[in-house]
Amino acid sequence: KAVVSTQSTGFLDIPILQISFSVGGDTKSVVVRLPLMLHKFCEGMPMSPQEFFARWKNLGAPEQEFQKVFKSTKPMEQDFIRGKVQGFGLEVLEGVDPRIDNFVAAGIVHTIGAKIGCLVRLEPSKPAQMYRLTMRSAKEGVAELLVNFLAQDL
Repeated sequence: KAVVSTQSTGFLDIPILQISFSVGGDTKSVVVRLPLMLHKFCEGMPMSPQEFFARWKNLGAPEQEFQKVFKSTKPMEQDFIRGKVQGFGLEVLEGVDPRIDNFVAAGIVHTIGAKIGCLVRLEPSKPAQMYRLTMRSAKEGVAELLVNFLAQDL
């Protein structure tokens, strides 16, 4: 069977489905963690460099930004990184960052009640085998959650 899901509000934890049923007169209950991550509701958002920097500047409150510096666990090839960023539902924006090795991306997390904008800057350092990943989001907590998910894939 297929399960169709819609995100009614932003969630910061993995959703849990509790199923209760009876077997031979005994009531049973099973708790299942659904493999639904917030980024599964993200759609890439194309924009010009001017739009990106204007939005980046508007999302300048400390609770709207999260940054993580971490060691690479996988190949640091441009195509691999691009695929991971796009796989998160983000639009990789060309010509925004003056350093050609850096990635800049944008997306919108869709919920029934809101659209949550997300902006990303990913700076790989091949000599150090490290990344600096910075995200800004319109909703508190979203940037931290998405950075941690994306960092696991890089």
